[in-house]
Amino acid sequence: MAATNTEPVLPLAGRVAIVTGASRGIGRAIALHLASLGASVVLCYASNSAQADLLASEINSSYSSSPRAVAVRADVSDPADVKSLFDRAESAFAGAAAPHILVACAGVLDPKYPSIANTAVEDWDAAFSVNARGAFLCCREAAQRLARGGGGRIVTVSSSLVGVLQPGYGAYTASKAAVEAMTRVLAKELRGTGVTANCVAPGPTATDLFFAGKSEEDLRRMAQANPMGRLGKPEDVAALVGFLCTDAGGWVNGQVVRVNGGFV
Repeated sequence: MAATNTEPVLPLAGRVAIVTGASRGIGRAIALHLASLGASVVLCYASNSAQADLLASEINSSYSSSPRAVAVRADVSDPADVKSLFDRAESAFAGAAAPHILVACAGVLDPKYPSIANTAVEDWDAAFSVNARGAFLCCREAAQRLARGGGGRIVTVSSSLVGVLQPGYGAYTASKAAVEAMTRVLAKELRGTGVTANCVAPGPTATDLFFAGKSEEDLRRMAQANPMGRLGKPEDVAALVGFLCTDAGGWVNGQVVRVNGGFV
């Protein structure tokens, strides 16, 4: 039998993924990984258009002669912006009328690490506005649109700090705990739609958001405290998200997966 040169079909070929917080850190790594699996990616960013546009250009030049990535600015705490984000995802790529994947990765962390007693109300509200409200608005939109499209994947991003309850992270931890609970409820509510909902909870990961306000000694100590002897890499988290978004991850639903090298 003559050999064929047919290229294997990538596991996410023909699917559209929305990744919030995609311009840097874990979100950026997730967007790149989903693109490598064949997905077309809507890169949602809040303010850093230069980084988002650069990432879109990188994906488009690497994987296809036709557009495979588009950068879209949206405030995930604004319902109108979130609706516009999903509208854009439905029209961004030829032949793909509806988004198939949401990765709600946008998040904020107060670099001052105040105790709860010293947390300003506006800082508490800011954490919940992006981390919890933003995830809720994106999940609400995705739950409606993915179900109408016949199925898909929702992945939210929490933090392994929910399992540690570290002083100085009160607002951040509380907002991420809300995301975990919401995701578990959502998975049950999506019964029969073909949509799964899971949450990934990274441990200490080498990103600008994590580095802010920490000394080199702080980072060294955290790396040594991990059983793997290092901080996590954004790519470690992206690999798990990629699996959950493929058909191979279709039997995982309603779970919070702590990806932290054994930190928790």
